[in-house]
Amino acid sequence: MDAAIAPDTASRARAAVDAVPLWYHTLALPGGVTTPGWFDLRPIVERLPWPDVRGKRCIDVATYDGFLAFELERRGAAEVVATDIADHAFWDWPARLRAQGPEALARIAGPEKGRGFATAHAALQSKVRKEEINIYDISPERLGSFDVVVCGSLMLHLRDPLRALAALHSVCDGHLLSSEVIRIDLPMATSRRALLELDGISELVHWSIPNAAGHVRMIDASGFTIERPAARYGIPLGAGHPPADRRPPLREQLGRRLLRMGPGVPHQALLARPA
Repeated sequence: MDAAIAPDTASRARAAVDAVPLWYHTLALPGGVTTPGWFDLRPIVERLPWPDVRGKRCIDVATYDGFLAFELERRGAAEVVATDIADHAFWDWPARLRAQGPEALARIAGPEKGRGFATAHAALQSKVRKEEINIYDISPERLGSFDVVVCGSLMLHLRDPLRALAALHSVCDGHLLSSEVIRIDLPMATSRRALLELDGISELVHWSIPNAAGHVRMIDASGFTIERPAARYGIPLGAGHPPADRRPPLREQLGRRLLRMGPGVPHQALLARPA
């Protein structure tokens, strides 16, 4: 063990991490402890098209365990606000899941929403400020404006992603970094068309997933101008994620090769600014 890490420090850190029923993000915490996240953004974080955040006021929307909020802080942001909903009941539940969904999720993730963030925040001695607010309710009146707005892996879980992007536009005075799940297994003949695949019944609370062109169109239609070419990558599954039960379809495997995308959930990141 590293001589700089006292055994009691590591033990306390491990106990705090183990007390969280479910970690969404893989986070390296003091004491040599790594959270068993469902997803691990560490291998791809440098592939995101980051703007210069030093000295800037930044917001991470739908922060969950806070990986991107803490990354903004690490990169020198002057102030970081992290937002998330306050309760499992506030998800955009599909109609057929609305009655049982919150209770079922509480059994998996624990009844206390945000415990992972609070645990990581304390361990990192972070100064990130958390605000419990739905993305639809974000406004200059509620939170002020921001130099950098970051939002990752959220739009597929929203019934109205364009309304959500309009809310982000209202508080964005500089850059929007949008990282979203994309479909890469659609026929090549449709790859240049802006498409969204509608779900709305999935137990994973997936409403719709765009292809790469669809993601670009969503940002453009919400009043932003793309400033930097898209980055495409797979977000690896973390140690806490249930084992994958199938190999990706052949068309998805081919898409990964063509896009030089690694394993994991297919994503595209765009850097944009208000038009």
